[in-house]
Amino acid sequence: MGWKTLDDMDLDDKRVLVRVDINVPMQDGVVSDDTRIIRIVPTVRDILAAGGIPVLLAHFGRPKGQRRPEFSLQPLVVCLEQALGTPVMFAADCIGAGPAAALQALPKGEVLLLENTRYHAAEEANDPGFAAQIAKLGDIYCNDAFSAAHRAHASTEALARVLPSCAGRLMAAELDALETALGAPKHPVVAVVGGAKVSTKLALLSNLVTKVDHLVIGGGMANTFLAAQGHSVGTSLAEHDMTDTASDILARATATGCEIILPSDVVVAREFAANAPHQTVAINLCPADGMILDAGAQTVARITDCFSTAKTLIWNGPLGAFELEPFDTATNAAARQAANLTKAGGLVSVAGGGDTVAALNKAGVADTFSYLSTAGGAFLEWMEGKTLPGVAALQSRLPHQ
Repeated sequence: MGWKTLDDMDLDDKRVLVRVDINVPMQDGVVSDDTRIIRIVPTVRDILAAGGIPVLLAHFGRPKGQRRPEFSLQPLVVCLEQALGTPVMFAADCIGAGPAAALQALPKGEVLLLENTRYHAAEEANDPGFAAQIAKLGDIYCNDAFSAAHRAHASTEALARVLPSCAGRLMAAELDALETALGAPKHPVVAVVGGAKVSTKLALLSNLVTKVDHLVIGGGMANTFLAAQGHSVGTSLAEHDMTDTASDILARATATGCEIILPSDVVVAREFAANAPHQTVAINLCPADGMILDAGAQTVARITDCFSTAKTLIWNGPLGAFELEPFDTATNAAARQAANLTKAGGLVSVAGGGDTVAALNKAGVADTFSYLSTAGGAFLEWMEGKTLPGVAALQSRLPHQ
């Protein structure tokens, strides 16, 4: 492990600048999904328990360096107080005399939330001068925002190079899970990659065929691969201009010994709608006016058999149109098999990405996976083998550390 955690830091009476991701959905001025807020609770509570003073840094939306009221973090105070079980004071900026005065007045055992870092254009520019101004408010920097770690911003990257730094509980758990799944996994390793387009996950697929033993491709992107193999996919979502790329990935997988599992039978319908009339056909019998909306039972059996022999599973993306019944059948069946194997102790399962989280929640198994990442872009970039600036900054060794 190339980074420090809270356990490596002396937090007593120290001001701890905690970079969190509380970029939560809002409806009518109220938090509609507090998942990201709940996930920062262990870090903040541990800092308080160790005598530290948590000062929360976060972005919200895309104000593009402008002070726009609709992107203020102030409406999150009530939800934060409920989750943390302690009062939260709000400062109307993240630098300057105002936050310094608020910090001076903050009672012991309470939390200070600073205003949206992206109100300053210097944040997204990763301006070291801006980071130095933020650093005046803290003694220690703690990054607990893995989901923002792929951004080289002042509060995620430059700040880690100014103060003694560590990973928060959520960040450490995320990095440990991903290292277990992809850095040094137990083989056989199987990856499930779904979604609409090959073009958005090209780097991911190219990296995975060199790392995993089996690669299950589902969703709309599977149709592109099937078309590359010469199958008719009717009116299905497919990127016909990407078939050469798909063929290259298939060839690379053969060269590296990675088995790619594509649908051998499919569920087709004439319209994209819940409970639309449908039929299951062999992959070479897709009708010209049919669209593939899910994998068939034969394919699901092949996937679940593969899971049964695997030691590690990485999952990103559904196998079909999981939002619509009954075209969620393959995703649900595969997810439940993965959950059962995980529960039995034979499989380490790590999943991430917005649609993936939604699909596993819908299947009722999200809590059973070994680790479920709420990160989107950062999770994908890690799986693509890219270096994440926020993580690299924590791994760097500073003289004073």
